[in-house]
Amino acid sequence: MEEAITVSDLRTALETSTLLEDYPDHKRGACCLVCGQALTGRFVHVVCTADLPDLVIITVYEAKPPKWETPYKRGKAS
Repeated sequence: MEEAITVSDLRTALETSTLLEDYPDHKRGACCLVCGQALTGRFVHVVCTADLPDLVIITVYEAKPPKWETPYKRGKAS
């Protein structure tokens, strides 16, 4: 558990999230990437479904360099 993102962190991040990228034509179904701030203050990225009646979380991670220059801007390594 390198990043140890809790359910509370995830919930708070989703409640404060901003849409970063939308993938409506993804081969496995429409999904999107959002960024929100967890209870701990760190920024969490969540990839989730975008077109099902229930939210399905695909992956959750903390945005870090070099892939992310800031929580909202991709770095040069993306």
